[in-house]
Amino acid sequence: MDVDPDPLWLDITDPRLFEYPFLYMIEPGFIRLDDDEVAALRAYFDRGGFMMVDDFWGEYEWQNFHAEMSRVFPDREPLDLPFEHPIFHLVYDLPFKPQVPSIHNWERTGLTYEREDATEVHYRAYFDDNGRMVMIICHNTDLGDGWEREGESREYFETFSERLAYPMGINIVVYAMTH
Repeated sequence: MDVDPDPLWLDITDPRLFEYPFLYMIEPGFIRLDDDEVAALRAYFDRGGFMMVDDFWGEYEWQNFHAEMSRVFPDREPLDLPFEHPIFHLVYDLPFKPQVPSIHNWERTGLTYEREDATEVHYRAYFDDNGRMVMIICHNTDLGDGWEREGESREYFETFSERLAYPMGINIVVYAMTH
């Protein structure tokens, strides 16, 4: 897969958005979309785009995110992905749905969750009318921290990055690009 190692930040309404088949959104717990952004996201998904959403925690952030996505998808609800779904087994056969904590929270508390209303990890997805997954929502987990904290703590890297964050991320990208 030919990828650019330098990230690109785009506004949702930027016409170049349609040039990218895979979007990665982080920390969307307090997201507010205007009407143009809602329309642009829906058009992106309707044209075949895919988005991975990661790193938001707790019920308030979920309720807010869900309310905003209900504007993008007024005709559907996200579905909880069962552990049997291929996304957990496609390239790497994961032993469970991974919950990856932020490195700082884990070092401070030893916990895999960031607050009491975020103990259970959720992987949810929106699907289009043809059953194609257009968005995976990784809630109460921070896969991205597992990818970006490689050199900071050997224990964190071996516990979360190697075993969970990289395999889940690879599974998501391969699934998005092949299904």
